[in-house]
Amino acid sequence: MVRPLIVFSAAESDAHATPDWHPEHRARLDAALAGVAEAGLLEATEWRESPEASVDELALAHDELYVDAVRRFCEAGGGELDPDTIATPGSWGTARRSAGAVLAAIEALDAGECEMAFAAGRPPGHHAVRDRAMGFCLFNNAAIGAAKLAARGERVAVIDWDVHHGNGTQDIFYDDPRVLYVSTHEAPLFPGTGLLRETGGDAAPDTNLNLPFPAGTKGDVYRQAFDEVVTPVVERFAPDWVIISAGFDGHRDDPLAGLQLTAADYADLAVRVSALAPPGRSLVVLEGGYSPRALTRSVGATLAALVGTEYRPEPASTGEIGLPTITAARQLWELT
Repeated sequence: MVRPLIVFSAAESDAHATPDWHPEHRARLDAALAGVAEAGLLEATEWRESPEASVDELALAHDELYVDAVRRFCEAGGGELDPDTIATPGSWGTARRSAGAVLAAIEALDAGECEMAFAAGRPPGHHAVRDRAMGFCLFNNAAIGAAKLAARGERVAVIDWDVHHGNGTQDIFYDDPRVLYVSTHEAPLFPGTGLLRETGGDAAPDTNLNLPFPAGTKGDVYRQAFDEVVTPVVERFAPDWVIISAGFDGHRDDPLAGLQLTAADYADLAVRVSALAPPGRSLVVLEGGYSPRALTRSVGATLAALVGTEYRPEPASTGEIGLPTITAARQLWELT
């Protein structure tokens, strides 16, 4: 029997040893993986160890000199790559497995081994640009997967609902017409990018959609944004694959941001996003999320929704903050 969900994780070999005080620590991954059990999905799930992405695969989205610099930095003992981003001797292998989880998820979906795949790795990736680490991220895991698909002729939509704008993913694909990048995020907030007017480079117009929402935005505004803006833009692009950069730090309990989403809101978004890809051609990539309990509930609700089961440990949220962002986006993208 083919299980509908495969989880790719390198939790047992996680050697990215950030200090206990650092927001991006190993307990995040444990909390995310606990969501599978809490949502009652264990019998529907197959667990696989993530392979290490090769240097050539990392170079699909990053400069080779940067990849080699990260390797050498880790082998020399590591340290601070920037004030937020730490690497340790074990980070090289762990980061390669985080990227490898995405590539293995694509392979499993290609082979029809599952209906949905979850690449559960750390460190997260969407802030890593082509030649630099930042924002806890060493390699851009979702971008590596999207680049591999694009290289074989697929059209890919990367839909990023992390509370922070994925500046790395945007930068990597801003002039690439094969990849549509969509980001819903809080603004103003780190890294200070993700303006509404950034819609793609000269070589790839209308392939970059940013929806910057103010602190306090709740789930019904997100649902409306996906229905009225994200869905028509993605349908116009007509992707062959959808990669969800799933950060859960927009949850109301997260300590690093100010959106007011709940686990049920993420379930609702997941249903909308999965409908934008052909069957068996969407996957979830773990990004941020810094409240362990919120991460467990949100991951569980998201995965349950994607495999067609019901798990909503808290109600959906409602409010009106953020509606002007939708209005502005509809006007900019000429959506009636």
